[in-house]
Amino acid sequence: MGRLFGTDGVRGLANADLSPELALSLATAAAYTLAQHVRGRPPVALVGRDPRASGEMLEAAVVAGLTSAGATVVRLGVLPTPGVAYLVGAVDADLGVMISASHNPMPDNGIKLFAAGGHKLPDDLEAEIEAALGAPFRRPTGAGVGRVHDLLDGAEGYVGHLVGTVPYPLDGLTVVVDCANGAASDIAPLAYERAGARVIAIHAEPDGININDGCGSTHLGPLAEAVRAHGADLGLAHDGDADRCLAVSATGEEIDGDQIMAILALAMREAGQLVDDTLVATVMSNLGLKLALRAAGIALVETKVGDRYVLEALRAGGYSLGGEQSGHILMPGLASTGDGVLTGLHLLARVASSGRSLAELASVVTRLPQVLVNVPVADRASASLAPAVQDLVRGAGDELGEQGRVLLRPSGTEQLVRVMVEAGTVERARGVADRIAAAVAAASPRG
Repeated sequence: MGRLFGTDGVRGLANADLSPELALSLATAAAYTLAQHVRGRPPVALVGRDPRASGEMLEAAVVAGLTSAGATVVRLGVLPTPGVAYLVGAVDADLGVMISASHNPMPDNGIKLFAAGGHKLPDDLEAEIEAALGAPFRRPTGAGVGRVHDLLDGAEGYVGHLVGTVPYPLDGLTVVVDCANGAASDIAPLAYERAGARVIAIHAEPDGININDGCGSTHLGPLAEAVRAHGADLGLAHDGDADRCLAVSATGEEIDGDQIMAILALAMREAGQLVDDTLVATVMSNLGLKLALRAAGIALVETKVGDRYVLEALRAGGYSLGGEQSGHILMPGLASTGDGVLTGLHLLARVASSGRSLAELASVVTRLPQVLVNVPVADRASASLAPAVQDLVRGAGDELGEQGRVLLRPSGTEQLVRVMVEAGTVERARGVADRIAAAVAAASPRG
């Protein structure tokens, strides 16, 4: 069997790839593994989910698996992923389980585990749990069977935490919030309102089927239309589990994660909160972000693609801000994981405190046209390292200079090589990308 855990937990088509049997086995293995690390008492596990229909089935399986291994389970109900992470730390639990496939379509689902403190599960602990899958365990009986409780005020505590971090009141701002018919459909509007904003919520009526369906952070068109229709100051969009935040300006212009990071970095530096005047972002961030930061005297630490790599760099350097172009923003001083509502609150606070529009604040970043070509190959490693391809990449980099760049990246999950080019015009970027893509295809034709 291949590695079960991906970069963000276990995901797949619910009731097929991700079956209740797998969920039960995974939860059982997690509880038994954790019991070895918290000897002398049963481990305490919090379980939350997003509103997709299959979450009810998987929640039942997860709870059964945990309690069958003697764990005490606290059900949180529907709650954003970062809310589960926060509460794991707040109530000093040993484990957090979030059932969600984030921005994926409704038929998918996933299981994400958090360690004590609400932090992403360490790789070695993931490996222990995976190794324990299907192992024979001595099941507890009688009073040793785990018990189940419900935390009825968990959402309230999470909202209180979010609002308590806001550095400036949002009075006078009107914001449209697209909740993606997801886990933040109640919490996001409530948090923004309590911080002082006038809120218009859209796609905030989850029915188990409509999560991420033509809405949220992966479909910004409806949000832009609503912002213009209501004459709002800006719009915010979350995904199904609300660990992401993207935005649109008053005129409907899309504001991506790179621009949000630049806005927050400048605000945090002014407040003396940007550690070492440094931002952490992945290599997929637009070159325009790097140029804007350089002009502002802010250093950029680049990582591989994936929020886990951003988090690793943040911890290693003790930095205070990082994230991805997708709107997954990390502020370790305020949250143990990416939190879309937290990001939205701090973005709104910057707009309110500066007296400037979101579009004006975002204009600090001039995004260069970006072209991405996915090349199917027989061997992604040999294709990307072929001498002819590497020579062409170096030559293109020299040709583009500081106003462009080439990024060649083998896919981590498919037999593809991704060719990304940024340049002053989309035509120039496309021309360079196509030349390199042709060389990649020739170096490893797909059989």
